[in-house]
Amino acid sequence: MDSKIRFRARVAVALSIASAAALTGCGGGSSAPSATDDGQPIEVWARAGTDAATTYAAMFKEFTAKTGVQVNFQGVPDLDQQLQTRAASKKLPDIVINDSAALGNYTAQGYLQKIDKSSVTGNDRISDSLWKETEGLDGASYGVPFSRQTMVTMIRKDWREKLGLPVPKTLEDLAKLATAFATQDPDGNGQADTYGMAVPGSTERGYLGWWASSYIWQDGGSYLKDEGNGKYSSNASSPETQAGVNWVKQQFCTPGNTQPGALTAATSVASPFFQTGKAGIILTGPYNFSSFDKTPGKDVYEVIEAPKGSKDNTVLAEGENIYVTASNGKKDQTKQVIDYLVSEDGQKAGMTAGKQPIVRVPVNSDVDAAAVYKDPRWSVVQEALKSSSKAFPSAINFVPFRQAAAEALNKIVADCPADNVASGLQALDTAINDELNSQNAKS
Repeated sequence: MDSKIRFRARVAVALSIASAAALTGCGGGSSAPSATDDGQPIEVWARAGTDAATTYAAMFKEFTAKTGVQVNFQGVPDLDQQLQTRAASKKLPDIVINDSAALGNYTAQGYLQKIDKSSVTGNDRISDSLWKETEGLDGASYGVPFSRQTMVTMIRKDWREKLGLPVPKTLEDLAKLATAFATQDPDGNGQADTYGMAVPGSTERGYLGWWASSYIWQDGGSYLKDEGNGKYSSNASSPETQAGVNWVKQQFCTPGNTQPGALTAATSVASPFFQTGKAGIILTGPYNFSSFDKTPGKDVYEVIEAPKGSKDNTVLAEGENIYVTASNGKKDQTKQVIDYLVSEDGQKAGMTAGKQPIVRVPVNSDVDAAAVYKDPRWSVVQEALKSSSKAFPSAINFVPFRQAAAEALNKIVADCPADNVASGLQALDTAINDELNSQNAKS
């Protein structure tokens, strides 16, 4: 599997750093970087582009005004590559804010300190399920939840209403709506130039495996089965997963239900089909609200509760954690930064202080996203996160599994005449179990 080779190469290039102790303790192996205070402002990195970086900067300005603690913040788009460079010098940034899914990779490379969650002020305002997502294979916490979100279904409301169709409640309804958008001229221009769904079906970065996961879960399937005690097995060829993949294949193989070129489209290619009025349905994150509100316009699309499959309406949940690195010896400043970031003030600042929210759904239960944003659409996201969402496993490095899923699914849906779902998913079983063995996570 190419992804597995790439993963091993990254690990080999990276310096192996032994895990340092918890915030309240000390330790680390002889190869660990020295966790010392260099007397400089605490250094915080986050994967952030220009707009997000302005929000972080505004948030940390507020933090410094409240506490007097100086912060050297850097928004680093190629964060993982830069972390490896810094690891080689045994001097990582003090704190990293990045995807919750990065936890397994970071712990495998020894980048992180353990976290004593009882030392975090307001830890009881963060749900147990979110704390669970910060645990490594050893059951210890290696991060602090900072922001979460779920995938949401967005639909061209004006198109749906013009065709006299109801809000879809099931996956069958959603497929019928996609076909109607592709065949019934919902934009009224007299041309056959509209499509059902905007789909990132590319294997690049595992996009198809990422997008399809919600629909597979909704039929009761999954890529992995959690066997407990940090061990997993493949669930790719189960009847439930096959049912979900059959639905996904139906969309690619029904003319017009997905946009042209969907099998090679990354999100940057798929999303404009919705934004420019060529596709009427998209499953994406709420981070697109601001851009979609401009084009196609807030008044023409709706955000709905995810339609149900044969089991439920589970959707993919994602988010960011706060990670304390192995070389961080600034115990007091670190605690103050973390306490602020998860506080009511910090969470609200992350939502409103700059051009782009860096906290989407707050992890602090005292903060209501819909109220802060003054936007009821966030209630849909919050409710999904609370009652009908699922995250990819974070204790292991999930990137190779997502990539393997994308490659298997892409091959399955590319060959519409073939009866290849079962055989394709059996091949995925093998790839997944091989990767689990390589990560010592196979049950």
